[in-house]
Amino acid sequence: MNNQDRLPRPIKVIGHRNPDTDSICAAIAYSRLKNILDPGHPCEPCRAGLLNRETEFVLDYFQVPAPPLYTDVSPQIRDVDIRAMEGVDGEMSLRRAWMTMRDQQIDTLCIVDEEQNLKGVVTVKDVATANMDGLDPNILQAAQTSYQNILDILEGSVLVGDIRDKRVEGRIIIGSGSAEQIEKSITPGDVVIVSNRSESQLAAIEMGAGCVVVCSDGRVSKTIRMLAEELGCIMITTPKNTYVSGQMISQAAPIRHYMTRENLLTFNLHTPVESATKVMAATRFRYFPVLDDDGHYMGVVSRRNMMGLHKKQLILVDHNEKNQAVEGIDQAEVLEIIDHHRLGSMETDGPVYFRNVPVGCTCTIVYQMYQENGVDIDRTTAGLLLSAILSDTLMFRSPTCTPVDEKAARRLAQLAGVELEQYADAMFEHGGDVSGKTAEEVFNTDYKIFNSGDVRFGVGQGSYMVESNRKASQELVGPYLPAALEKQGLDYIFYMFTDVRGASTELMMAGKGAQALVRRAFGVEVQDGLAVLPGVVSRKKQLLPRLISAMKEEQE
Repeated sequence: MNNQDRLPRPIKVIGHRNPDTDSICAAIAYSRLKNILDPGHPCEPCRAGLLNRETEFVLDYFQVPAPPLYTDVSPQIRDVDIRAMEGVDGEMSLRRAWMTMRDQQIDTLCIVDEEQNLKGVVTVKDVATANMDGLDPNILQAAQTSYQNILDILEGSVLVGDIRDKRVEGRIIIGSGSAEQIEKSITPGDVVIVSNRSESQLAAIEMGAGCVVVCSDGRVSKTIRMLAEELGCIMITTPKNTYVSGQMISQAAPIRHYMTRENLLTFNLHTPVESATKVMAATRFRYFPVLDDDGHYMGVVSRRNMMGLHKKQLILVDHNEKNQAVEGIDQAEVLEIIDHHRLGSMETDGPVYFRNVPVGCTCTIVYQMYQENGVDIDRTTAGLLLSAILSDTLMFRSPTCTPVDEKAARRLAQLAGVELEQYADAMFEHGGDVSGKTAEEVFNTDYKIFNSGDVRFGVGQGSYMVESNRKASQELVGPYLPAALEKQGLDYIFYMFTDVRGASTELMMAGKGAQALVRRAFGVEVQDGLAVLPGVVSRKKQLLPRLISAMKEEQE
């Protein structure tokens, strides 16, 4: 198991797609409360989409970093138990590699450099193949084998010479015959394996051997040692006999010579488990390297590791409809839902803590939970909770606003140290500024998809204190609605451009029959895809119920 799995995996507190201020602030504030009440199960605030300008203003004002973005909570490699198998040096000998695989009960080793960059992989099949092909007398030279590797696998000691940074430059020769035969078979640089016969040792040195390996801890005279030193010949002694030494010496070759270095099959922490499983099923490998966010090697995974999948654990705030939730919600484990909207289509595998209160804002519920648990609210948290309530209730003008919301907001303004009306004006003004934004960005600022029977439709809303900001938004979003309708495969799209001060909405729409639907729902005229709805400022309480009612009448 990787070191990352020794710590509890944080529970992700997350709002809906296209998050508004309530969605973001509720995630942050509720995470803080949960971490105070139950530090053993840490929570992390997240977001399922890009921030709008209003929310950016709030976070900047109270100096709170934006929560990390999670657009998909489907299982990833980071959610399985990654095996923390250390990377190895490419200079490791074949024999040492096999011993490591045996001891660690693994059939794949990952070769890395000093910075943990993956250079290649070697499998037990590679080691076996190398051993079966180990009859090549030139293998140590071809692999640029270090003398240190030879010393290591033969468990030997150096009698003559300095082996540091020196590599084999010749063939492997078994000096088992007479001195004359040895002299005929040796070329300069060869590694010659001999017994304790002094004439064989002497013949090898005189013929320019690069290294003489003396087996069975054979004696080497002082005269021969002096000659070896004079001629630059390394002498090594080993307790192993000539037969064993001859069998083993080719295993001194470094594994970098045999490793696979091209087209490596690797995963990173963000690789979807579904994709990784398909790759594993289509290849002969058993273990696959995993790289961290910086591309550095951190461990391996196998098919068996996939059985230890840890689903992401979620707490949903400010929504309870599946089509508003982050992608991959079906493959995650929902633990709690904190919301103030109508009951939607969310289904869970087991019972969850579900708190749904008919107030104007999710953050009002979070505020109540701080009070119920006797937890003090610091200035920053108070500012976040206040901002969300002001945003969702349109500074108490929305019909969704309750006395509980307003009372909470005024108390939170005191704790945050801000003048409520002045702060609200600044927040709404920044939120309504669309300069430099694309039509799609403005469209997605606060947009949700709903279902009513077989009808699937979207409703977006922008709230504006300044008329110029509202008009600029309409000019951007209006022409984009037909493209959004087709792209999302919806029956209708409605977009509310709400005048906060004037307590009215100009509603734009797209979709066959959308204009007739609005006429029937509100009894107003629709001209060029736009309807004026005096007194309508709430999507949840004023727009949605009447639209859904009209849709049901149409379906009857």
